[in-house]
Amino acid sequence: MGDVAVGARSGHDGEEHRGRPVDAADPVSDDIVTSDNDGPAAGGDGPGDGPPRTTGPGPDDGAPQAKKPRSFWKELPILIGIALVLALLIKTFLVQAFSIPSDSMQNTLQEGDRVLVDKLTPWFGSEPERGEVVVFHDPDNWLAGEPTLEPNAVQTVLSWIGLMPSAEEKDLIKRVIGVGGDTVSCSKTGPLKVNGKALDEPYVYPGNTPCSMDDQGGQFTVKVPEGYIWVMGDHRQNSRDSRYNQSDKHHGMVPVDEVVGRAVVKAWPINRWGTLPVPDTFDQSGLDARSAASTALTVAPEGLALAGVVPLALWRRRRAQASGTR
Repeated sequence: MGDVAVGARSGHDGEEHRGRPVDAADPVSDDIVTSDNDGPAAGGDGPGDGPPRTTGPGPDDGAPQAKKPRSFWKELPILIGIALVLALLIKTFLVQAFSIPSDSMQNTLQEGDRVLVDKLTPWFGSEPERGEVVVFHDPDNWLAGEPTLEPNAVQTVLSWIGLMPSAEEKDLIKRVIGVGGDTVSCSKTGPLKVNGKALDEPYVYPGNTPCSMDDQGGQFTVKVPEGYIWVMGDHRQNSRDSRYNQSDKHHGMVPVDEVVGRAVVKAWPINRWGTLPVPDTFDQSGLDARSAASTALTVAPEGLALAGVVPLALWRRRRAQASGTR
């Protein structure tokens, strides 16, 4: 009943109310005008001649309006922009894809394979280790005379976001054989030796010998300086690696600063997908003379500290016992 009341009751019962006459003796009408839906009476604190109330929804009732969803075609450029930025960040700091341009790493990698290279760990000070397959910038014109392909527009965009290798970046991929402080040697057809230890190399291309019988660099003994690595291809008789670049300014070594990162996954084609772990060859005992020395250096101080702490602990214990008997 309250939603039919319009206006306010006057100061005298039985007078005509605005909107319709009301009998003072009519109890129903009295209930209507005194219900909570009426406005304040004339002469009260609130305005008595305000506009009539309405209960139906109106354009100005303050109800929240549902926003119209944005068109997909308007959102598409934003999504593409976000994807490009994320891809660029990933390429710069996390992972980058590279294409294998030759057969120098057969059978581990084939020409045309796509590998994913970890670029994150070098940011935290990680350096290449023996047995890892790494991508590195050309240290000193190793790729002289190699043909350079001109990419089309699509390849340029894909290389920019890291989905394809850049034609402008002259990068190579090889296996790390020696790190700073190592002595690497090859005599006759092998085996290849690191710090005097012969390597069993199951990753060498079938039919190849670990060392090459030639006078161009296949026979060598080198000492790797700190901050450098010595690299070789798995296809030993078809790889222009550290052996055949000993006349450059780094004497065939690759500066660690030129290493882009470690190849960790063969991502394409799908039927060749797989990881690139470090072979057990490089886990054999005695291979790293430096690790044994460093272990001794770290254990010795701990042993000396323990030898010094034990007598002190015994002395304190005896002193406590003596004071307790007094």
